[in-house]
Amino acid sequence: MKLSHLKVAVISISLARGGAEKSTAILTKILDGLNCEVHLVTITNDVLYAYAGKLFNLGAFKSTEDKVLKRFLHLRTLRNYLVENEIDVVIDNRTRSSFFKELMYLLYIYSGFKVVYVVRSAFVDNYFPKSKWLTKRMIEKSSKIVGVSKAISEKINLQFNTNKAMSIYNVVETDVIAPNFVPENYIVFTGRIDNHAKDFLLLLEAYSKSVLPEKNIELRIYGDGPDKSWLKQKINTLDLSKVVKLFDFTLSVENVMRNAKYLVLTSNYEGFPRVLIESLSVGTPVISVDCHSGPNEIIINEFNGLLVENDNPDALANAFNRFIFEPELYKLCKTNAQNSIVLFTKDPIAQQWQQLLNQI
Repeated sequence: MKLSHLKVAVISISLARGGAEKSTAILTKILDGLNCEVHLVTITNDVLYAYAGKLFNLGAFKSTEDKVLKRFLHLRTLRNYLVENEIDVVIDNRTRSSFFKELMYLLYIYSGFKVVYVVRSAFVDNYFPKSKWLTKRMIEKSSKIVGVSKAISEKINLQFNTNKAMSIYNVVETDVIAPNFVPENYIVFTGRIDNHAKDFLLLLEAYSKSVLPEKNIELRIYGDGPDKSWLKQKINTLDLSKVVKLFDFTLSVENVMRNAKYLVLTSNYEGFPRVLIESLSVGTPVISVDCHSGPNEIIINEFNGLLVENDNPDALANAFNRFIFEPELYKLCKTNAQNSIVLFTKDPIAQQWQQLLNQI
């Protein structure tokens, strides 16, 4: 059953430079395909990814003055928009850790609306305030909570003693690749340059210990973030500047992945890492640490990639070497890459969102 009667507001901090933001943009396309009337609300004036529906860029109205009254008026604008457009369901993709802000959303902005909270990281403290009272109230008043991995939804149900959390994976958009495509002589990391989350020290140490530098197989890192200057300095300090290349964030990251030998992920934690399914979708196998959460729900070890114990540079270096010294294993993982992510394509994920929205 299509959802042409439903008016849905998708709320996001921004629509730029991140996997969560890109997944939110794709979600608007899914809802539009289900014939919902889609309203995309961005809190900041930062929109890069293609989306579907009507954009309400709340960030464009934001005053440079950060006074309490100004912030309240800013949030009242959002409340008025939801009311005036007679929104049926709000899908909230924001991080939600501030007590006073979330109290305002709960008691005022979202009052009278059905709300679905989306949690896009295993670090769930970013998505619910520390206040147990407020978090309990948010969960009680929500229609549903969507975790983007099974591990996240199970953690929420256990940690907050609820049964409202369910898992719906992020969607990947696929392209058919030439079966005999030969990659270039580099591996790739792409993501936010934040060492606490992504653990670049592990990445650089494992790369240094592997055979890749002596074989002139480059490590190319794409992204922006607070630790970019630090990372550049660390690459120079380790005397890796000839083989480790640092690039800015790019919207054409799929082309970078497609041409790589393989993609690597070294995060301390994730949600459902979009880079893994994007890499597999263009036929490029992956090597990832087994962090919480997502990688072990995407990677079938030695079938579409290699899953490695986290915080172990020797094990990661060995995985890097295996894809060089074991060509049959590499060929198998490359051959299986695209077919391994069928569950994460548009139709099955759209069906799950349709079922959820029909139920609430």
